[in-house]
Amino acid sequence: MVFQLSEELVFPDPYLGEEDGLLAIGGDLSEERLLLAYSYGIFPWFSFRDWPHPAWYCPLKRFVIFPEEIHISHSMRTMMNKTTYRVSFNTDFDGVIEGCSQVDGRYYQNGAWLGEEMITAYRHLNRQGYASSVEVWNAQNELVGGLYGVLSGPCFIGESMFSRVPNASKLALIHLAKLLQRLGGKFIDCQLETAHLKSMGGRFISYDDYLSILNPRGYASLRHHDEHGLQE
Repeated sequence: MVFQLSEELVFPDPYLGEEDGLLAIGGDLSEERLLLAYSYGIFPWFSFRDWPHPAWYCPLKRFVIFPEEIHISHSMRTMMNKTTYRVSFNTDFDGVIEGCSQVDGRYYQNGAWLGEEMITAYRHLNRQGYASSVEVWNAQNELVGGLYGVLSGPCFIGESMFSRVPNASKLALIHLAKLLQRLGGKFIDCQLETAHLKSMGGRFISYDDYLSILNPRGYASLRHHDEHGLQE
């Protein structure tokens, strides 16, 4: 079932969504709505040229990477040992999100989802301290890769990554996992399974397990939600 959202700040029960995770359409990309959505593992994902309003997804099988399980291949260890690239955190969010939108002509491809409305919304979350980026720089101090996502509870919800040189996004992900491990972060939500994320340690967990890690108090309220759905 796909629900139509109103201006009310509320989401339907994710267990009632479609098999592919599509839960609702409508609403807006305000800070308040985005933070509520992420606190329940719900995220916006829609073709900005084809959809006049946001579409919201919440798959019941969640593909995540636990920081302590990150797999670093021999080739990646070699790349890291060469110190050819420098990694930073949250120093050029705008550059990263633009790279994610534009690299390899993504912006102009059918189904492109990272348009100006989404970029503006996540830039605002970054300014408010809710979204962060990882940057990869070459010896000439050029941004050659990175990733960004949303901080929700003890978890990092990955949104997008890009590379202008081979394996730059993998390098960003490895450094993110190492940082989360040091800080006690619980998992990186990859949202979608890909071959290279699987090779780096990504695996599926149930939505119940996901939510109990992401937001234990929210998990209790979800399991006993009322007719009004999920609210703040």
